[in-house]
Amino acid sequence: MEIRFANAAPPKSGGLVLPVHEGRVLTEAGRAIDEATGGALTRAMESSRFAGKKDQQLVVAAPAGLPLTRIVLIGLGKPADADAARFQALGGQAVAAFNAAGDKEGTILLDGIADEKADLADAAAEAAFGARMRSYRFDKYRTTEKADKKPTLARLTVAATNAAKRAYAAREAVADGVFLTRDLVSEPGNVIYPETLADAAKALKKDGVEVEVLDEKAIRKLGMGALIGVAVGSVRPPRVVVMQWNGGRKGDAPVAFVGKGVTFDTGGISIKPAAGMEDMKWDMAGAGVVIGLMRALARREAPVNAVGVVALVENMPSGAAQRPGDIVTSMSGQTIEVLNTDAEGRLILADACWYCQDRFKPTAMINLATLTGAIIVALGDRHAGLFSNNDELSERLAAAGTAVGERLWRLPLDEYYDKQIDSDCADVKNIAANRGAGSIIGAQFIQRFVNDVPWAHLDIAGVTWSKSDTAITPKGATAFGLRLLDRLVADHYENR
Repeated sequence: MEIRFANAAPPKSGGLVLPVHEGRVLTEAGRAIDEATGGALTRAMESSRFAGKKDQQLVVAAPAGLPLTRIVLIGLGKPADADAARFQALGGQAVAAFNAAGDKEGTILLDGIADEKADLADAAAEAAFGARMRSYRFDKYRTTEKADKKPTLARLTVAATNAAKRAYAAREAVADGVFLTRDLVSEPGNVIYPETLADAAKALKKDGVEVEVLDEKAIRKLGMGALIGVAVGSVRPPRVVVMQWNGGRKGDAPVAFVGKGVTFDTGGISIKPAAGMEDMKWDMAGAGVVIGLMRALARREAPVNAVGVVALVENMPSGAAQRPGDIVTSMSGQTIEVLNTDAEGRLILADACWYCQDRFKPTAMINLATLTGAIIVALGDRHAGLFSNNDELSERLAAAGTAVGERLWRLPLDEYYDKQIDSDCADVKNIAANRGAGSIIGAQFIQRFVNDVPWAHLDIAGVTWSKSDTAITPKGATAFGLRLLDRLVADHYENR
């Protein structure tokens, strides 16, 4: 779908979206169209329940005399509440409405934004961003889809001000990163495995990202026994990918992001139930977010030094697989008693986080992982779990999440929980003796491998995959965390 920008003016073809404020208040352009059609829009609103409240929609057949297919009225709510998220939703809802109607071209006409938080250029840029985000589809394997199920919208014009095109540029780069992440997370396990996911990361070189791929020999040489222990059950050898974007001042410590990349997770010898195991193709979503984030930072030329490290393995049962009760030695030198081979994400993150903090000495380190089912029990699909050893970093992350609509909820880390992973025969064990506080136990384990660097762990297991459409996210892979971390970087780590 092509996105264009133009000055505010009614289109001469296709569908038209007009924003309406609560109380059935049309914008100036909307009032002009209403008057030109003898009050057709007002009559349509008054004969329905549409009142311009947030997320309300009303489709009106184009009145006689207008060279349009239809007019879609979308509620913005109260003018003072029309923030970035509201305009993003407007764009996403416009795309959905045009595709549902079969329009090939459509226009969002924005004007009359007085008393609202965003100026016209920003509002238009946010609407375009929301439209782009909602336009995503993962359909490369569909060969028999009926025509009436396919999207029709080929061109969307945001008519507001030409200045919106400049405002949209950085947002478009973020959308590029989101689309890459969604693609990677959506791929099946027979297509995306450690070697191919590493190849996908290498494509970032075209964007100016330095990419280094560590093969199994290099991983073993570094002493990453915890990661190797997870990988040995699969015929697919592991990889660790290091990505560097050097957009900041030379010599400045980078901000670092570490992703769990279990490209398929059977649970290993501690095998999972068959029902729902197909979802474990997205157990690499943390790595997918980090890869997409590095693309976004590079494409918007972020003035920051950033490092992304992703640990890539496949967790399979076989004659060579790790057994419950095995003891492995991590890169840090700490020994780990592996009591459950399905608690594997924390094992690969132990080595990846240690490697990252030891090599790069980052100013802050954030890891993302679909780590525990327990976080879904605790928070459902609304919030991701946040764990941190640093209050300032935690507050920054929470604020960034609120700003972009990717919400976090902080859970505790405490000596009480830490003692529960003390092992009788090694330095640490990978699960506690009981099932209580499972997400906290996982985070507590990772914390043992981060030293004193300001660190946060985001457990994204409940928010990585959506079973239904939202305003700007079609059902499927969400890329949750990418926009949040991009906002964190922009607000706190860029050289200005």
